[in-house]
Amino acid sequence: MKIDHITLVVSSLAASMPYYEALLPMLGFAKKREHIWTDNEGFFFQFRESRPDLPGYERYGPGMNHLGFSAPDVETVRSVKLAMSNAGFATPEIQHIGPATALFMKDPDGIRFEVTHTPPGIDPVD
Repeated sequence: MKIDHITLVVSSLAASMPYYEALLPMLGFAKKREHIWTDNEGFFFQFRESRPDLPGYERYGPGMNHLGFSAPDVETVRSVKLAMSNAGFATPEIQHIGPATALFMKDPDGIRFEVTHTPPGIDPVD
């Protein structure tokens, strides 16, 4: 078995979808239909809007901490940062964590996305 989808619940589809419409194509996803993006290899993201009476995302609370994507090279990490910045979204400085080059971004609700290049021969989970 493999993971086939992730459902992200956001506080506002209107506020969040411009962020994902800028980010997801750079990560290899195409819009399949409203609020659903696929990699065309059997994996997809779907977006739903939360109930207004519930609390928002909490980075260190129970649940997902972040989503990580592996970049083929350092230039891809830099180009994602530049493109998201040019699209008007806050992008922090790129970090160097050991041999890896990483960009950690937040969507409008604070849900974190990581785009990292780890050099060949280095196990990213070590």
